[in-house]
Amino acid sequence: MNISIVRRGLLGCALALAGAATLSVPGSAHHSTAMFAWGQETAMTNMTVERWEWTNPHTFIYARDAQGNRWAFEGMSPNHLVRYGWSRRSLAPGQVISLTHYALRDGRNGGFNVTVTKPDGTRLNQFGERGTTQ
Repeated sequence: MNISIVRRGLLGCALALAGAATLSVPGSAHHSTAMFAWGQETAMTNMTVERWEWTNPHTFIYARDAQGNRWAFEGMSPNHLVRYGWSRRSLAPGQVISLTHYALRDGRNGGFNVTVTKPDGTRLNQFGERGTTQ
């Protein structure tokens, strides 16, 4: 067998494996925030927390308003929020809070959470300033 043919075959296999490895590396993509009315804060009071999900890639607050309507608020990742004073114990089911959010553009009950104010005056922020007491 000709050594040149074997070398070409091995080179071809090596290039194919390198190409497959390159394609298998995950991309650094993220979903859009276009679904939210970004920068237009809406305030809500007397929201009762149903569930607080401390999960990656985003946290979620599920709550009911005074009329009993359910709402869902997306937030930043736990890794981000811990730098601003949040923890997995920041919110508890049954807790009554006030919050601000960027509403969903399609009008559904929800949005992107910006701040949470607890009954004791503690204010937690998604970005900007660390949690503060008012």
